[in-house]
Amino acid sequence: MMNKIKTLVVAFLLISFASFAQSNDQPLKIGYTNVEYILLQLPESKQIESDLKTHSTQLENQLKGKYAEYEGKLQAYEKGASTMDKTIREDKEKELMNLNNSIQEFQRNAQMSLQQKEKSLVDPVIAKIDKAIKDVAKENGYTYVISNQALLAGPEDGDISPLVLRKLGVDPAKAQQTPEPAAAKPATTPAKTPAKSPAKKKN
Repeated sequence: MMNKIKTLVVAFLLISFASFAQSNDQPLKIGYTNVEYILLQLPESKQIESDLKTHSTQLENQLKGKYAEYEGKLQAYEKGASTMDKTIREDKEKELMNLNNSIQEFQRNAQMSLQQKEKSLVDPVIAKIDKAIKDVAKENGYTYVISNQALLAGPEDGDISPLVLRKLGVDPAKAQQTPEPAAAKPATTPAKTPAKSPAKKKN
């Protein structure tokens, strides 16, 4: 799940670097942090992962049901097609084609649904982190706060992550030192070849 939300985090980083105007007699002070790292420390991250997994499982189960229905009807068609009346056979072929199209449409819609669910869960947390970063920067006199992913070198005291975590109610001493590897990626749809269409038989 955390790999999936990286796109949203990167989008945040591109548009939301915190900057604060200061009077000319104040020195330039630059801090840095890692939004993804902070997100992983928040209790909301586990809830987001759980909610996405639940949503993904529901979609996958629905898709599996559609596959099972299609496969069952396809096998029945292939077994009896040679003895079917032309009208019945063509009706069965049309039914199978419609089921095939329904499966493909559901796959597309399921992916969009999962992306929308992910965004709806992550966006409020990213907004909260954004506010905490800006508050910490203002309270501590930072002119700019940048992503440490864009930082080639810098002093340890420039890392404001512990301050941001405290602002968000997380004890920095209990935080992981590095972002944890992404947990098993929530299933979206089974990796399966598109349902095959029945081969029409000649009369």
